[in-house]
Amino acid sequence: MAALLALPLSHGATRPRYGGTLRVEVRAAIETPDPPTVGHGLPDLAGAFNISRWEAARRAVYDANEDAPGGRPFVDAVDVQMGKSLRDQSIDLELGHADIVELGPAELLRQAAGRRVWTSSPVRVTALLFAPRIADEHLREALAWAVDRAAIHSLMQRQGEVSAALLPQWISGYAFVFPSTSDPARARALLAGLPPAQRTLTIGADDATQRTIAERIALNARYVGLQLSVIPQAANADVRLVEARVASSDPSKALAGLAAAFGLPEPAHTDSMEALAAGERALLQDYRVIPLIHLPDIYGVGPRVRGGPGITPLGEWRFENLWLSETRPEGGKP
Repeated sequence: MAALLALPLSHGATRPRYGGTLRVEVRAAIETPDPPTVGHGLPDLAGAFNISRWEAARRAVYDANEDAPGGRPFVDAVDVQMGKSLRDQSIDLELGHADIVELGPAELLRQAAGRRVWTSSPVRVTALLFAPRIADEHLREALAWAVDRAAIHSLMQRQGEVSAALLPQWISGYAFVFPSTSDPARARALLAGLPPAQRTLTIGADDATQRTIAERIALNARYVGLQLSVIPQAANADVRLVEARVASSDPSKALAGLAAAFGLPEPAHTDSMEALAAGERALLQDYRVIPLIHLPDIYGVGPRVRGGPGITPLGEWRFENLWLSETRPEGGKP
């Protein structure tokens, strides 16, 4: 705790103080009967905080653990509202109804000047995943070469990094060797022998951000002779936009986790980066999965919050080191 007290103070704070409830909003609506104990987000609070209220898919309240291994958190509680759209989160942050919210590309543009933003390393891998029934490898490879990742990067307000690799560059150091530029001529050559009926596919996207990306990919596909129709029922699509999360900074563990998330064979564990790169290339060689972009977690932070950043490079929550500049009744003005 003494190390934290020695941190430079900013934003008008005099010194860390105890008290208050940190108000957090997230898109995920976790519907399990009990709070999750593994994964990202809420499970990160365990140890420093104890769950005191659980309303599946709606709300979770965690109270400060007086016996936390790193010392008692400064805030008394963390109140997490679930199932909030990115737009609603951004509005709540602006109105002072929330302290920490998730930001998407559109919301990032609308943040007030001077707004604090916490950004993780690129840890969310967005990829195209083909249904098993799409058996023609030339068709899958053609879509891989048709995609304009630079355009997707622009749609994401140039957050994160384009990549044709599963592992982000900051973890593996070799992602740049996987070619990520589009090659429409090569895509057309791969499609040359396919009849028009086999060049028609559906692409599924679950939310507004994914639909924006899917529509851009459909435009790229039409340019090379593929007909992609964007549908909301992602589970029934020929190819889906999916996202998996990097769960470890250990390259071999991270690759194994991503492979499992995308339904790929488990790669052999190795400490050799050359062997790891070869293993990753083998996972992607049949174009069942086409990585597109690695995105960070981005959070908007309200003016009451002091300390931080409250996330790690992997996007893990570290709210025990945060404090509030003042306390007030819930629903009042900051």
